Amino acid sequence: MEARVGVVVEGSQRALNSAHGAVVDAGARKFLQQQQQHGRSPKQGLNPQIGTIQQLLAGGIAGAFSKTCTAPLARLTILFQVQGMHSDVSALTKASIWREASRIINEEGFRAFWKGNLVTIAHRLPYSSVNFYAYEHYKSLLQSILGVENQRRNSSADLCVHFVGGGLAGMTAASATYPLDLVRTRLAAQRNSIYYRGIWHAFHTICREEGFLGLYKGLGATLLGVGPSIAISFSVYESLRSYWKLQRPNDSTIMVSLACGSLSGIASSTATFPIDLVRRRMQLEGAAGRARVYKTGLVGAFRHIIQSEGLCGLYRGILPEYYKVVPGVGIVFMTYETLKMLLSRIPTTY
Repeated sequence: MEARVGVVVEGSQRALNSAHGAVVDAGARKFLQQQQQHGRSPKQGLNPQIGTIQQLLAGGIAGAFSKTCTAPLARLTILFQVQGMHSDVSALTKASIWREASRIINEEGFRAFWKGNLVTIAHRLPYSSVNFYAYEHYKSLLQSILGVENQRRNSSADLCVHFVGGGLAGMTAASATYPLDLVRTRLAAQRNSIYYRGIWHAFHTICREEGFLGLYKGLGATLLGVGPSIAISFSVYESLRSYWKLQRPNDSTIMVSLACGSLSGIASSTATFPIDLVRRRMQLEGAAGRARVYKTGLVGAFRHIIQSEGLCGLYRGILPEYYKVVPGVGIVFMTYETLKMLLSRIPTTY
């Protein structure tokens, strides 16, 4: 999910990927506020003030760069997740990252590790933009409903606004950009036989063969995973950061953010991975003219996987998912901070 990395630069606001993401959805806003609350000037250190458009640009580029660097692991995750969907489960060999990586190199070529990555990059900026502005709208609305817009500080209300607003913004952004996510999955899941020859061909083929709603297969599972992903990432990140600061108050804020963000990402991945796996499989329903496998909805898909593959079937591909969390967090954080420093030198009027 997109939520697994975003919590680092969100600075305890929300962790949304999701779904599936937003890696750095509006990351500067809360992180910068946190630094200012500690008495730091916005022009000092690694946290210079930047405008809204620059925040989106820095977040979008950092997210795209991180996704590109971890794309081989992401594709391995998808390939493992969809194993057993159209194959005889008893004939499947034990998942091996090295064996599958070798197969990709030998049969598809080294560049095949980045299948679907162009769609991922195209997905980043609109997702971040929708998430950013939707969050601001929902935050204002919730503050108005709770009557806290004119209060200086209210921890309980702030928590409610950040959590609920972040969840609603994540669901809005996921819905608005979902067709890109589905196309990315279908491109990445292709092996030797190529059915979709590119992004536009995939869009055209899906609409022609499955109808416009075919672009939204699996959306229910995606939206279902947004809440748990945010809740787990948010709570684990906050708990770890608070404990760390209590035990080692002099440690670097950056080191604490990276460590807590990575651990919260792993916790979120573990808890929400079954939903993510079902989402991927439902995205591939009817792809390339194949017959549908899961005909009874989300609950039926879970039941079918457990009956045919066991509980372990819900965690196919979890290892490459774990492996990409820490580098993904580090790349996003450092790229975002570097871009923020560079963009802060550009005069802005917004």
